[in-house]
Amino acid sequence: MTSALNIVCPHCNTINRVPEARLGDAPVCGHCGKKLFVGQPTELISANFDRHTAKSDIPVVVDFWAAWCGPCRMMAPHFARAAGELEPRMRLAKLDTEAAQDIAGRYAIRSIPTLIVFDHGREAARQSGAMDSRQLLAWLSPLARAPHAPAAARA
Repeated sequence: MTSALNIVCPHCNTINRVPEARLGDAPVCGHCGKKLFVGQPTELISANFDRHTAKSDIPVVVDFWAAWCGPCRMMAPHFARAAGELEPRMRLAKLDTEAAQDIAGRYAIRSIPTLIVFDHGREAARQSGAMDSRQLLAWLSPLARAPHAPAAARA
């Protein structure tokens, strides 16, 4: 029997139960019908932040950024590239600190970009400063959920 994971839809914020063995099979949301993994960072706002970070059974990495921040803009394509590499083992998301000052304050964001890895709503790791995709993957890969092993490999 395979376990099911809660995956929050990046489009409509619905919580979906997805069999762990099917994560890599391009699952779709049971509510809106769109893909649960799109290989791009999910845009978060104050209204959906807690749902994504606390209700997901895969780690969620949030890039706290602002449009006026040069290093944030420089890191954005690298962060997007890392999202494509790490999904479905990890969700990468972005939160504009200017638009969601309440969330930025809650996590004491003092410099941007700051990345926080959330595991079931708890902060698991934090890193400040811009990184390229190689540095992002080196830091995040050990924190990503292990890929599901096929039944033959487990036997």
